[in-house]
Amino acid sequence: MMFAYVALGGGLGALCRFFLSDFFNSKGSIPYGTWLANIVGSLLLAGFIVLRTKEVLPESIWQLAGVGFCGAFTTFSTFGKETIQLLQTNRIKEALLYVASSLIISLSVVWLTFSLFIK
Repeated sequence: MMFAYVALGGGLGALCRFFLSDFFNSKGSIPYGTWLANIVGSLLLAGFIVLRTKEVLPESIWQLAGVGFCGAFTTFSTFGKETIQLLQTNRIKEALLYVASSLIISLSVVWLTFSLFIK
């Protein structure tokens, strides 16, 4: 039964990322939709991990939201593809900003969430 929760969450996460990317990626010099999805997804996953660690989140919701939704909402493969596209079009500054800000902000929100809520 857990695979159904993962599949449902994954489908919802993929759709949300698609619409977010579709809306924001044309707004500037870097792919803001993917950037936002990865940062928000990192924050959401950190929150779900906190709830799971504190035994507040049932296994089925963890599979739906943490594994399925966050797994499909965030995307390393698209991040990699977009970084390469920026480099191939000689947009080195944008590529570096995209990579650095994605990593620093995503890891920071996870670290901050864990620091505040897991003792």
